[in-house]
This record gives sequence, structure tokens and C-alpha cells, in this order.
Amino acid sequence: MRILITGGAGFIGSHTADALYKQGHQIRILDSLEQPVHQNGQKPAYLNEAFEFIKGDVRDHDLMTNALRDVDAVYHLAAFQDYLPTFSKFFDVNCTSTAMIYEIVVRDRLPVKKVIVASSQATLGEGLYQDADEKAVLPDIRPDSQLRKGIWEVQAPAGFRGPLKWMPTNEKIANPQNQYGISKITEENIALYLGKRYEIPSVAMRYSIVQGPRQSFYNAYSGACRIFCLSFHQGVDPAIYEDGQQVRDFVNIHDVVDANCRVLTDKRADYEMFHVGGDKAITVSEFASVVAEVFGRKDYKPQPCGKYRFGDTRHIFSDVSKLRKLGWSPDHNVYQSVEAYREWLSSAVDIGEILAYSNRQMAKLNVVREVGK
Repeated sequence: MRILITGGAGFIGSHTADALYKQGHQIRILDSLEQPVHQNGQKPAYLNEAFEFIKGDVRDHDLMTNALRDVDAVYHLAAFQDYLPTFSKFFDVNCTSTAMIYEIVVRDRLPVKKVIVASSQATLGEGLYQDADEKAVLPDIRPDSQLRKGIWEVQAPAGFRGPLKWMPTNEKIANPQNQYGISKITEENIALYLGKRYEIPSVAMRYSIVQGPRQSFYNAYSGACRIFCLSFHQGVDPAIYEDGQQVRDFVNIHDVVDANCRVLTDKRADYEMFHVGGDKAITVSEFASVVAEVFGRKDYKPQPCGKYRFGDTRHIFSDVSKLRKLGWSPDHNVYQSVEAYREWLSSAVDIGEILAYSNRQMAKLNVVREVGK
């Protein structure tokens, strides 16, 4: 097949492109090479020269019309993700572009056989909890007044009895609480409902925290693997927010690629949404210790830094049993992800100021805050 991958020069997109190319497909990539994720706006060296490449914005109607010509399938992986309060851009990039794909396919009667869109675990918000009476709870965002006091756990809302217990969260749950998550749940609905209405087989993939090489050093949204690896690489201990006991769900890039390739040809995936996670809960402190071990820091003991990131979820863990029914399973562990990222980091140049830059940006945006202030 000829396959269009938007955001195909990025982390998930480029790995997916490589895998599909190895299967014999023809690859067309559309990517804006937006900074700072892509430094200097240059096409990355890891991108295969055999791929057809189009530089441009997924919101450009004429460009998208041209990119969709004579393709059999679309992976719409291009997205805007950041902590910036530019709310409209999240919806403009993530939602308008998705609607435009369906608009062009329907208008021009294009023979697209499948559209696969990238969603996110962010659509779950705090995810599913259970109260002391085993009643299901979908918590709201933790208020800043609570976090300033160093009270980290999600508190029972009115009508429920605490303490609350986090639960694996399945695809039936949607409780987004930031601009990115809200835009992604909207993108899911556009793809699945317009796809079904116009008989364009469509799939939404809710990725957990994806880890591995090619993850941009400059993307503030890219999470613990980038931050912790950069810290140990530069000989400093990483900042552990809250108490370090936050539960996270990390998934290796190769397991994500396997899921992306699997749903392309499996008709059971049509008009469905799937969680793509690592299926193993790990705390932030445990993950920091894994990174320390990979970097040879045998004496490391994680210590909270007395700060928190406002808007972070406390615990989040995706139930991947639905995707497992397609024969998929996550076959890589966090050690393999961190080792691959360390190797990727060792080949990088001009990364000395990245941590300092990220910390300045977080402070400027008032994302990172101190307990008691």
C-alpha cells in the first residue's frame, strides 16, 4: 500500500514508517518539522531517503489535499503537545486537521481504506478510582490548594468514602482535564464517528507514555525518560516531584509500532479505540532508580525535591486487555527503553543547556511550584 504518515519525521511516526517500509509499503511523510522538537527545522538524519517527504502544516488544506492523493491508508500522528496556555492551537492542530482529512476524503471520493489517529492516555485525566465501598469514582483534577500542603493522593469527592484506590482504566473512560487531553478526545470522536458515518474504517490509538530513541531532547512534554536520562547523563540527580510514589504506565516504542502495524490490517480494529500501554505499573521513584542503574549510579536513592507540577495526574494506568485480544502484547520492559534512550543520548550533540532551558520554561509558565508557597 501507499501510506501517508503525518508527523512522520517525529518519534512515533518515523519508527512506524520504518516498520511499514520493511513490510513492503510505500511511505509518504508530511511533517512541519516544527521547532523546538526539530532543531533548526531540519529533516532528521534518521529519516529514510526512500520515503517521499512533504514539508508542511497539516492545517494547510491544499497541501493536505495533495498529500492524500492516491494513498491507501493514513496514520495521522501529527500533533501539538506542550504545557503552553495556547489553548486554541491544541484544537486547531489536533482537531481541525483530523476533520480536514475526512472532509477531503469524502469530498474527493478518495479510496482510503483506513485512517489511524494518534490519541493519548491524557484523555483519561486521573483515570478510574474505587472508593472504600468499591464504588467507581472519576476524580477531578487535584486543586492547587491541596498540593501546596503536600497532600498528594486524590481525595474522595462528596458522596464517596475514602481512601480512594487507583484502578486500571479501560477505553470506556474519558475524563480529560487539560487542553491536550480535551483536544485528543475530540480528535478520537471526529475519527471514529465520521469514519463510521462515511464508511472509512478508522482506529484511535491511546498511547501511554512512549519511550525510546528519537524522542526529542527539546520536547518539554516528553516526560520522565528524557528528563531523568539527561540528568544522569550530566551528572546531576533528577528532580522527583511530589513524593515520587505516583504510578505511571510506560510503553516501549517498538511495542507501539507493533500495535500501529497490527491495526492496519486487522478488521477487528475498525471503528475501535485501543489503549497502548506497557501493562506494568511503576512509580516515578522506581523509574528513577531504573535510570540510575542503567547510567551506573549504584549509590542513587530518589529523594523528593519539595516541588510539584500543577496539572500532573497522581496515578494513571491503562488497561490494555482490549488490544491484547488482537494478539498484541508489550514485549519490552523499562530497562530496554532506558538503555535504548541512553544510547541515543550518547550520540547527541549540543545538549548541555537543555535541562536548564526546560527548567526555565517550566518556571516561566508557573508549572513547577513549591510546597508551602
